[in-house]
Amino acid sequence: MLGLTFANESDYDLIQEDDTFNFVDLNEFAPGKQFTIEAVHADGSKDVIMANHTYNQSQIEWYEKGSALNLIKEQNG
Repeated sequence: MLGLTFANESDYDLIQEDDTFNFVDLNEFAPGKQFTIEAVHADGSKDVIMANHTYNQSQIEWYEKGSALNLIKEQNG
């Protein structure tokens, strides 16, 4: 789970109960870089939402490995 905040608070009102979400640029996860999230509504329409995070490079590496413990295990062989 990623802790994110809306870059534009009013985008909160775009979210509907049955939405699914696509992280458009998750493969570009980096410190200070916003996420582009596509909210896909039940009727097929979509809204694009920008989201902020506060993760540093070490935390991003933990995320990419599934946890800090996985990263430590990998580093220590």
